[in-house]
Amino acid sequence: MYPLVSELAAEGIPVAVSCRVLGLARQPYYRWLDEPITDGQLEEAYLANAVFDAHRDDPEFGYRFLADEVRHHDEHAEVSDRVVWRICRDNQWWSRFGKPKRSKGAKPGTPAHDDLVRRDFTATAPNELWLTDITEHWTREGKLYLCAIKDVFSNRIVGWSIDSRMKARLVVAAIEMAVARRDGDVAGCILHSDRGSQFRARKVHRTLAHHGLVGSMGQVGSAGDNAAMESFFALLQKNVLDRQSWTTRDELRIEIVTWIERTYHRRRRQARLGRLTPIDYEIIMTPQTATAA
Repeated sequence: MYPLVSELAAEGIPVAVSCRVLGLARQPYYRWLDEPITDGQLEEAYLANAVFDAHRDDPEFGYRFLADEVRHHDEHAEVSDRVVWRICRDNQWWSRFGKPKRSKGAKPGTPAHDDLVRRDFTATAPNELWLTDITEHWTREGKLYLCAIKDVFSNRIVGWSIDSRMKARLVVAAIEMAVARRDGDVAGCILHSDRGSQFRARKVHRTLAHHGLVGSMGQVGSAGDNAAMESFFALLQKNVLDRQSWTTRDELRIEIVTWIERTYHRRRRQARLGRLTPIDYEIIMTPQTATAA
């Protein structure tokens, strides 16, 4: 951090002020000025500055995501995850969220639709397999419900719908958005969900048939049958829903949409996608799909 203090001093900011803001003592800084440092130490100091900037911008990111952000700078393109972890450890720059606790589910029941997925959450092309589920969260005005649809190929949220009531229309609106984003070319795509009453409604079945989508459902009380969708909602819970108390439904609605479209789609790189974001992955693998809608 000492090179940063020197840069700020060159710009006219007093050393005492910089050290106080950065939590540094002045005497060690002055001793550092009198003693030469190696190129390696200087390089690591600039790397630490870059890691701190990335951590400040997205405090929910863990060290792997911070490393991805830092590697976008040419001077740090070769830095390893381990080096970034060490810098984060030494400076206590951790993600604000811990790992979620796992719990045992109830005994699985009989599926309403045939389970066409059977926990094989893979796809070789867009619009082969979509996953969907509904989550809810309280505001001071009451509950807000989100239905989201994820394309397993790129993990992109191709459709979403937000409402104050958990009705079949919530699912229908998400499906219609997903179909529109994919330019209607979705015939034969499997839409996998749990056995909630909203997904078994006549309106939803008519919508599936109208667009040539194929319904699939997991078993009762078996969270693993839709684990890939639950993982997305876990991220949403940590990064948006539980970050603060929400006053109005509109306030929470805006935050959800912003996080999905700005952070999750365009900034959060995923190991399964080769450290690409969902949007970048689709641009590279299927340009025509990425530019649709």
